[in-house]
Amino acid sequence: SMTKQITVAEYFERVGTSFGASQWYLIDQERIDEFAKNTEDFQFIHIDADRANQTPFGTTIAHGFLTLSMLSAMFYDVVPDIIGSKMGVNYGFDKIRFLAPVKSGARIRGHFTLLELRQARPGEVTNVWEVKVEIENEDKPALIAKWIGRDYVGD
Repeated sequence: SMTKQITVAEYFERVGTSFGASQWYLIDQERIDEFAKNTEDFQFIHIDADRANQTPFGTTIAHGFLTLSMLSAMFYDVVPDIIGSKMGVNYGFDKIRFLAPVKSGARIRGHFTLLELRQARPGEVTNVWEVKVEIENEDKPALIAKWIGRDYVGD
């Protein structure tokens, strides 16, 4: 997809609106296993199919933090760059809730709504997003979050 760019002023006009949905991302067992290795979280519900099959989930599931970590990729799919931004940083979250398990082999995508934009200092733009991660063919989202980013804009 082509890199989209909009001005800070155009961002302000879009406060309160949805920026849409990302592409779908496959959360297969290989991705889950790699995440387990990278984070040293080897809880059996993520990596041991035989034991996980005996749980109410009926299969292995993704780490909640794996689903959360996909937000960056999803964000890049959906949200245009601010023209003149030198860099953007992840400032944190006001709220994260994991509502439904992402089963191995499921596909997920992110939905982004811009809740707030503020410029506390010249060249510093803080953006607050409502994020929902949808699981394909499921009613409940995997997670909802209020995510805060900061862009440094200027000469």
